[in-house]
Amino acid sequence: MQSEDLQRLTASEPLTLEQEYGMQRSWREDTDKCTFIVLDAEKWQTQPGPTEESCMTGDVNLFLTDLEDPTLGEIEVMIAEPSSRGRGFGTEAALLMMSYGVTKLGLTTFEAKIGQGNEPSIRMFQKLHFEQVSVSSVFQEVTLRLTMTESERQWLLEKTSYVEEKPYRDKLAEPR
Repeated sequence: MQSEDLQRLTASEPLTLEQEYGMQRSWREDTDKCTFIVLDAEKWQTQPGPTEESCMTGDVNLFLTDLEDPTLGEIEVMIAEPSSRGRGFGTEAALLMMSYGVTKLGLTTFEAKIGQGNEPSIRMFQKLHFEQVSVSSVFQEVTLRLTMTESERQWLLEKTSYVEEKPYRDKLAEPR
């Protein structure tokens, strides 16, 4: 990731290509994280024969790193493509990942740690019912949390009721 703006928004450091590949391997193989790639469906549906790579706009991640509380997941969303920001991709990606966490992983609490200056992300998570629980002046980040009460769970499942889980297509199969 070479964009300074994106590095600032995601509190990331620039990586070499080798480090980037190592990180990608880690994300694929580690059992304490889940990643969904965010695709722009409009591009996917309108371009003749688009590749998934050409439609990628960001990702959403869930970290399962609290050994004392296996029902807690830390969620983060990155919409890397500037033209895709503010179009609802982050909100939908967060909802889908949260639904996956609740229905497949048994999660009941979500946390999001966001840079204090990243107002769009803070507002997005607040719209998803997260509440601020702490501010770290040292790390310049805000921690937001959502505990899934029964009414929150029902709200989430209603928001994602259109989702149909399908196996990933074979490499030999045609897209769509």
